[in-house]
Amino acid sequence: MWLTRPDPAPGAPRRRGLARTIAPIAALAAALAAALALPAPGRAEPVGTRIELLTLNGFDPVSYFLEGGPLAGAARFELTWGGRVWRFASGANRAAFRDEPAVYAPRLGGFDAAGILEGRLVESDPLVFAVIGERLYLFRDAERRGRFLTDPDLARQAEAAWPALRSLQDVPPRDAPR
Repeated sequence: MWLTRPDPAPGAPRRRGLARTIAPIAALAAALAAALALPAPGRAEPVGTRIELLTLNGFDPVSYFLEGGPLAGAARFELTWGGRVWRFASGANRAAFRDEPAVYAPRLGGFDAAGILEGRLVESDPLVFAVIGERLYLFRDAERRGRFLTDPDLARQAEAAWPALRSLQDVPPRDAPR
Protein backbone atom coordinates (compact mmCIF):
# COMPACT_ATOMS: atom_id res chain seq x y z
CA MET A 1 0.00 0.00 0.00
CA TRP A 2 1.21 3.52 -0.86
CA LEU A 3 1.53 5.96 1.97
CA THR A 4 1.50 8.90 -0.39
CA ARG A 5 0.35 8.85 -3.94
CA PRO A 6 -0.12 11.81 -6.24
CA ASP A 7 -3.53 12.14 -7.72
CA PRO A 8 -3.53 11.66 -11.50
CA ALA A 9 -4.09 14.74 -13.61
CA PRO A 10 -7.71 15.25 -14.55
CA GLY A 11 -8.53 13.31 -17.71
CA ALA A 12 -5.29 11.24 -17.59
CA PRO A 13 -5.72 7.48 -17.78
CA ARG A 14 -5.01 5.69 -14.56
CA ARG A 15 -2.24 3.09 -14.60
CA ARG A 16 -2.99 -0.22 -13.14
CA GLY A 17 -1.01 -3.37 -12.50
CA LEU A 18 1.58 -4.31 -15.15
CA ALA A 19 1.53 -0.94 -16.93
CA ARG A 20 2.64 0.77 -13.68
CA THR A 21 5.63 -1.65 -13.46
CA ILE A 22 6.68 -1.53 -17.14
CA ALA A 23 6.73 2.27 -17.56
CA PRO A 24 9.67 2.90 -15.18
CA ILE A 25 11.58 -0.05 -16.65
CA ALA A 26 11.06 1.28 -20.19
CA ALA A 27 12.27 4.73 -19.12
CA LEU A 28 15.35 3.18 -17.51
CA ALA A 29 16.05 1.11 -20.65
CA ALA A 30 15.76 4.22 -22.86
CA ALA A 31 18.16 6.15 -20.61
CA LEU A 32 20.64 3.26 -20.64
CA ALA A 33 20.48 2.98 -24.44
CA ALA A 34 21.11 6.73 -24.77
CA ALA A 35 24.08 6.51 -22.41
CA LEU A 36 25.59 3.62 -24.36
CA ALA A 37 25.26 5.54 -27.64
CA LEU A 38 27.55 8.31 -26.35
CA PRO A 39 31.25 7.83 -27.07
CA ALA A 40 33.33 6.89 -24.06
CA PRO A 41 35.77 9.66 -23.10
CA GLY A 42 38.86 7.47 -23.50
CA ARG A 43 37.75 5.90 -26.78
CA ALA A 44 37.73 8.92 -29.07
CA GLU A 45 40.02 8.63 -32.09
CA PRO A 46 43.31 10.42 -31.51
CA VAL A 47 43.85 13.66 -33.37
CA GLY A 48 45.96 13.14 -36.46
CA THR A 49 44.96 9.51 -37.03
CA ARG A 50 45.82 8.55 -40.58
CA ILE A 51 43.30 6.79 -42.73
CA GLU A 52 44.99 4.81 -45.47
CA LEU A 53 42.95 4.07 -48.57
CA LEU A 54 42.78 0.72 -50.34
CA THR A 55 44.15 1.25 -53.84
CA LEU A 56 42.75 -0.27 -57.04
CA ASN A 57 39.77 -1.63 -55.10
CA GLY A 58 42.13 -4.30 -53.79
CA PHE A 59 43.46 -5.50 -57.15
CA ASP A 60 47.13 -6.50 -57.34
CA PRO A 61 49.02 -3.79 -59.33
CA VAL A 62 51.75 -6.24 -60.42
CA SER A 63 49.17 -8.62 -61.90
CA TYR A 64 48.19 -6.01 -64.52
CA PHE A 65 51.56 -6.72 -66.16
CA LEU A 66 51.22 -10.50 -66.05
CA GLU A 67 49.32 -12.84 -68.33
CA GLY A 68 45.73 -13.19 -67.14
CA GLY A 69 45.29 -9.54 -66.25
CA PRO A 70 44.38 -8.05 -62.89
CA LEU A 71 43.91 -10.38 -59.93
CA ALA A 72 42.31 -9.63 -56.60
CA GLY A 73 44.83 -9.06 -53.83
CA ALA A 74 44.65 -10.61 -50.38
CA ALA A 75 44.78 -8.82 -47.03
CA ARG A 76 47.66 -11.03 -45.93
CA PHE A 77 49.79 -9.60 -48.77
CA GLU A 78 49.43 -5.88 -48.02
CA LEU A 79 51.91 -3.07 -48.31
CA THR A 80 51.57 0.64 -47.60
CA TRP A 81 53.09 3.03 -50.13
CA GLY A 82 52.23 6.58 -51.11
CA GLY A 83 49.69 6.94 -48.30
CA ARG A 84 47.63 4.06 -49.63
CA VAL A 85 47.25 0.36 -48.95
CA TRP A 86 48.11 -1.99 -51.81
CA ARG A 87 47.07 -5.63 -51.91
CA PHE A 88 48.78 -8.41 -53.82
CA ALA A 89 47.83 -11.89 -55.00
CA SER A 90 51.13 -13.34 -53.76
CA GLY A 91 54.16 -12.59 -51.65
CA ALA A 92 56.31 -12.52 -54.81
CA ASN A 93 54.14 -9.77 -56.32
CA ARG A 94 54.33 -7.81 -53.08
CA ALA A 95 58.14 -8.10 -53.08
CA ALA A 96 58.35 -6.96 -56.72
CA PHE A 97 56.22 -3.91 -55.93
CA ARG A 98 58.19 -3.14 -52.75
CA ASP A 99 61.43 -3.13 -54.75
CA GLU A 100 60.13 -0.90 -57.58
CA PRO A 101 56.72 0.61 -56.75
CA ALA A 102 56.94 3.33 -59.42
CA VAL A 103 57.17 0.65 -62.13
CA TYR A 104 53.91 -1.06 -61.10
CA ALA A 105 51.78 1.73 -59.63
CA PRO A 106 49.22 3.24 -62.00
CA ARG A 107 50.39 6.44 -63.63
CA LEU A 108 48.69 9.80 -63.03
CA GLY A 109 47.77 8.94 -59.45
CA GLY A 110 45.43 6.22 -60.67
CA PHE A 111 43.00 8.80 -62.06
CA ASP A 112 41.37 8.55 -65.47
CA ALA A 113 44.05 9.50 -68.01
CA ALA A 114 41.49 11.19 -70.29
CA GLY A 115 40.27 13.29 -67.36
CA ILE A 116 43.85 14.47 -66.76
CA LEU A 117 43.94 15.70 -70.38
CA GLU A 118 40.72 17.62 -69.67
CA GLY A 119 42.34 19.21 -66.61
CA ARG A 120 40.27 17.26 -64.06
CA LEU A 121 40.84 14.47 -61.54
CA VAL A 122 38.30 11.83 -62.57
CA GLU A 123 37.89 8.55 -60.70
CA SER A 124 38.81 5.51 -62.75
CA ASP A 125 37.61 1.92 -62.93
CA PRO A 126 40.49 -0.44 -62.04
CA LEU A 127 39.17 -2.97 -64.57
CA VAL A 128 39.37 -0.49 -67.47
CA PHE A 129 43.09 -0.16 -68.05
CA ALA A 130 45.86 -0.16 -70.64
CA VAL A 131 49.58 -0.77 -70.42
CA ILE A 132 51.10 1.86 -72.71
CA GLY A 133 54.85 2.10 -72.98
CA GLU A 134 55.27 -0.36 -70.09
CA ARG A 135 53.21 1.92 -67.80
CA LEU A 136 49.78 1.25 -66.31
CA TYR A 137 47.03 3.75 -67.11
CA LEU A 138 43.49 3.58 -65.75
CA PHE A 139 40.32 4.92 -67.35
CA ARG A 140 36.75 5.70 -66.41
CA ASP A 141 35.23 3.75 -69.31
CA ALA A 142 36.11 1.77 -72.45
CA GLU A 143 35.51 4.72 -74.79
CA ARG A 144 38.18 6.82 -73.05
CA ARG A 145 40.53 3.83 -73.02
CA GLY A 146 39.97 3.34 -76.75
CA ARG A 147 41.09 6.91 -77.49
CA PHE A 148 44.41 6.29 -75.75
CA LEU A 149 44.95 2.96 -77.48
CA THR A 150 44.44 4.50 -80.93
CA ASP A 151 46.70 7.48 -80.15
CA PRO A 152 49.48 6.52 -77.68
CA ASP A 153 50.76 10.13 -77.79
CA LEU A 154 47.79 11.03 -75.55
CA ALA A 155 49.58 9.23 -72.69
CA ARG A 156 52.58 11.53 -73.13
CA GLN A 157 50.27 14.57 -73.13
CA ALA A 158 48.52 13.38 -69.97
CA GLU A 159 51.92 12.85 -68.29
CA ALA A 160 52.84 16.45 -69.18
CA ALA A 161 49.54 17.75 -67.70
CA TRP A 162 49.78 15.66 -64.51
CA PRO A 163 52.19 17.84 -62.44
CA ALA A 164 49.72 20.77 -62.51
CA LEU A 165 46.91 18.55 -61.17
CA ARG A 166 48.90 16.41 -58.75
CA SER A 167 48.49 18.87 -55.87
CA LEU A 168 44.69 18.49 -56.05
CA GLN A 169 44.82 14.93 -54.66
CA ASP A 170 43.18 14.27 -51.29
CA VAL A 171 46.12 12.17 -50.10
CA PRO A 172 49.56 13.72 -50.58
CA PRO A 173 51.98 11.23 -52.15
CA ARG A 174 54.84 9.74 -50.15
CA ASP A 175 57.53 7.54 -51.58
CA ALA A 176 58.88 5.00 -49.09
CA PRO A 177 57.01 1.66 -49.09
CA ARG A 178 56.37 0.05 -45.69
